[in-house]
Amino acid sequence: MLRKMLEKDRKRLKRKVHIRKRIAGTSERPRMTVFRSNRALSVQIVDDTKGHTLASVSTLEEELRGIKVTVEGAGQLGEVIGKRLLEKNITTVVFDRNGYLYHGVIKALADGTRKAGVQF
Repeated sequence: MLRKMLEKDRKRLKRKVHIRKRIAGTSERPRMTVFRSNRALSVQIVDDTKGHTLASVSTLEEELRGIKVTVEGAGQLGEVIGKRLLEKNITTVVFDRNGYLYHGVIKALADGTRKAGVQF
């Protein structure tokens, strides 16, 4: 069981490195990176040229603790980060799925962000 989990993490990290070779965020189009665990889901908007986090949202925040790591919860979280980005006048981002497969929770998060009006 443990060996299977380690292999799964190793494969995700390998995909992550492969993706990050090509993706970088700028001031005009920052990188939207996702972290998913069984208990929490978090998103950061990063300007890689300066090394700054411009915005973030997580299910660990006090007002968002009711959101579960499900497809519906990820859609809600995507809408929240989309609103925060539009408040900061950020309309386009580069989506970094961080090695996770683009389906389920990750896809719902992206769709929720698009629904809020952010393009990528």
